[in-house]
Amino acid sequence: MLYAGGEAGQVYRVDPRTGATETVGSTGGFVLGIALDAHGNIYACDTKVGGLVRMAPDGQVTSISCGTSERPMVTPNYAVFDADGALYVSDSGTWPDGGGCIYKFSPNGDVEVWSEGAPQFTNGLAISVSGDSLYVAESTLPGITRIPIRADGSAGAAETVVLMPETVPDGLAFDVTGRLYIGCYRPDRLFTLETDGRLLVLADDFQGTVLAAPTNLAFGGEAMKELFIASLGRWHIGRMTTRDAGQPLQYPSTLIPAEA
Repeated sequence: MLYAGGEAGQVYRVDPRTGATETVGSTGGFVLGIALDAHGNIYACDTKVGGLVRMAPDGQVTSISCGTSERPMVTPNYAVFDADGALYVSDSGTWPDGGGCIYKFSPNGDVEVWSEGAPQFTNGLAISVSGDSLYVAESTLPGITRIPIRADGSAGAAETVVLMPETVPDGLAFDVTGRLYIGCYRPDRLFTLETDGRLLVLADDFQGTVLAAPTNLAFGGEAMKELFIASLGRWHIGRMTTRDAGQPLQYPSTLIPAEA
């Protein structure tokens, strides 16, 4: 099943075979990126609430965190789990000034500002195939930044992987070969960052009808070779078949505790 967020706090569940859609529930806010655990709980970045919330499969909503006391969340944007069950959440800051960061939620509920090394409207996230790096879309850099995940779980020094002039990179997803797929809010275009460092145009829609401000990306479907694309500009989900399968996401069984 596919899950997507809505502008009035909705969380949708979509059957990728038929496109049939149901509403799981609503946060009452504005849902951006989401991640799921092994129990079907949805961890949603709610920019209106200004925090991370959890929605149970029955639609019940629980507040998880609005950041730290020293640094409250401003624009929580995207969330991704690593293999150890830690959840990384991007906070974009403000547009166009940025000032974003990445929070890390440990399975025991501890939250910290994990990295401030990709501050230029910190957006989509993806864990590398090897699991040792977090890739970040910086929308106003504009480009993609890599932050090493050290053996002790701390953040290494951020480095720019590729610059993307005159674009607004947003959503990220890896395939099993290590190829990085990039959805661009502007222009209406998908890129791939190849393992040899080449930045290639995968799809372009100058009319903005099928690809309409493409943002978050997710693999699924038959043999994980279908790439689903959230088109923010026309409120639909697109689909394309890829040559290589997508890198599976992590679905931890540990439940991140709610805030006290």
